[in-house]
Amino acid sequence: MLPVDGRQLENVKGELLKLKNKEAADCRTMAQRGQDRRPEETEEQRNSRLSDMAQRGQERRAEETEE
Repeated sequence: MLPVDGRQLENVKGELLKLKNKEAADCRTMAQRGQDRRPEETEEQRNSRLSDMAQRGQERRAEETEE
């Protein structure tokens, strides 16, 4: 294994920190976009939409097991 000096180690740590910060920022951006997409949606509408999605998933799984 090659020796690593302190400067190289600090550079790697710095790059890793930058990547972690970028990933966290990207996750926050994606979450915000999801909230912005449906700002006028009521809780009842949201629950209905989620229920519909769950129902479609169940139907799709049932079809897959029939085949």
